[in-house]
Formats: sequence, C-alpha cells, structure tokens
Amino acid sequence: MNPDGAVLSVVGPVHNEEHSLDAFHADLLKALRELKTSFEIIYVDDGSRDSSPELLRKFRREEPAVKILRLSRNFGHQVAITAGMDHASGEACIIMDTDGQDPPEVIASLVEAWKKGYEVVYAVRVKREGEGLFKRLSAALFYRLMRRLTRVDIPLDAGDFRLLDRKALEVMRRLRETHRFMRGLTSWVGFRQIHVSYVRKPRLGGQTHYPLWKMMRFAMDGITSFSHQPLRWVTFGGLASFLISIGVGFWVLYVKIFNAQAVRGWTSMMAVVLFLGGLQLMSLGIMGEYLGRIFDEVKMRPLYVIREADGFPESPPPARSLL
Repeated sequence: MNPDGAVLSVVGPVHNEEHSLDAFHADLLKALRELKTSFEIIYVDDGSRDSSPELLRKFRREEPAVKILRLSRNFGHQVAITAGMDHASGEACIIMDTDGQDPPEVIASLVEAWKKGYEVVYAVRVKREGEGLFKRLSAALFYRLMRRLTRVDIPLDAGDFRLLDRKALEVMRRLRETHRFMRGLTSWVGFRQIHVSYVRKPRLGGQTHYPLWKMMRFAMDGITSFSHQPLRWVTFGGLASFLISIGVGFWVLYVKIFNAQAVRGWTSMMAVVLFLGGLQLMSLGIMGEYLGRIFDEVKMRPLYVIREADGFPESPPPARSLL
C-alpha cells in the first residue's frame, strides 16, 4: 500500500511552466518540510515543449522525494492529475497546480483538517488575485450553474486544490471515465468532506493555459458528466415549439376563413421557420455532445501513455493506462 513510507503525496501537473516552476518548487519544499512528515512530490509533465522537463530533472537530482511522470503528449490537465493520483503512494494525496496560484502554505491547513478525520478536504477561493472581472464572473456563474444542474453537491468556488485520504483516493482510481471533471468526481465519491478557505494568488509567471474556448469545453465536460438536464431542455423545447406551431396553425386558418384578404404572413412564417430550425440544430448539438462522450467511453482507450517514469518502483500499470 505504501512501500515508500510517504505520508503525503503531492501531485502537480506541469505543462509549459518554466517561468513558475523554480519558485513554486522552492515554496512547496519549504511548506512540506515545515510539516515534519514524510512526503513525495509527483510532477506529471503533460507534454511540455519548453524547458520544464529539464527543470524537473534538476529537482529530481537535488531532492530524492521528487518523482517524475512524463506523458507521451499533452493529454490535458485533468488526465495529468489522474496519472499522478494513480502513482501516489502516500496515506493522503494533495492535488495542486504548479503555476503558484495554489499557495503551498495552505497545505498545512489541509493536513490539519485531514488529521481531524476528514477524508476529503477541498480549498475554496475566497478571493482571486490577478484575474480580470470577466474571469471572476464567468467562474462564479459556472459553479452556480453546476450546482443547479447536477445532483452532486459540488462546492462553490473550489478548484482542483484538495487533499484526498487514501480511502477516497482508492475509489477515485477506479473511476476511469474519459472526459474527466475531477472536482465533480471527488464530490461524487462522498466520505467526510470539509473546506478550507484561501486566497488564490496570481500566476508566478507565464500565461494561463485556460483561454475562453478551453474554459467552455471544460464547462461542457462538467455539465455532461454530471447532469442530464440539457437533454430535458431539448424535450421541453420540442414540446414548446409544438404548442407554438399549433397556435400559429389555428391563427392561419382563422385568417384564411374569416379574412377576405390574402394572408400576408411571410414575416411570421420566416420567424417560425428560423426559430424551429435553430431549435433543431441546438437540440442535435446537445445530443451530439452526449453521443460523442458515449463514443469515447466505449473505445476503452487508455487515459494516458507514459513516456518516462523516474523515481517509481517497478509495478504493474494502473487500469486503462499504458506504461
């Protein structure tokens, strides 16, 4: 279960973070050493194309507790987290970003709550420094929309920064769905959960890896993974358009029978046609999103492919991964 004797496993996904890694790693080591407990740091290089791999090798040479997983390409942030969790050997696993926005000093609060018996401790952002108004508003809207749409109690304003007890981690490792929304999955597994508040810091360097289109795709993954409500909206939209079309049909008959003049209904007809056409295309798009996810799941491909593993004992690869 715990061959390396590590109490804490810290998983940090890395993708082109050369501008922040040095400062983050120094802060992380300082925070972990202050806890005076055994630890391991698992950096997952998610297909970086800058000098991040060289920096990780330097960390490995300088600190034996550092372990490195290099994926064969960029599989995405959520899959990189999964790879690190699959290889974590500690009694508790901490997930955090490596751009400095998740402050390592908050780890002490996560561990303190864990020692009180909580099996999932998630960090809630009470303030987001260095982010624009649009990012803050869109994030707030996303979390509240998820709360309304899903039956899973996903905490408001909580990212991936969290601690998982070994029991929760083992359950998470059995969840192998392709389109992963980790903060939803960690809420779904249950166990005793509590939050710790913190101030999210600005990036230590570099640019965000979540532009608007990636944020929208991430939101779509979260909604379709934990809610069938969009499909119900399609049903209700179809019913509403059917009732509207009946009403329009009666109106056309009324004008035809009781009005001697020709029906001048081109504008209303075009409005109805465009409305129904747009509704049908939107409905097909929503159903296509769900169908595409079913297609991805039935292929049963590995979630990730490991190019290089440094610091890990020889062991069989976890389910649906390829070493």
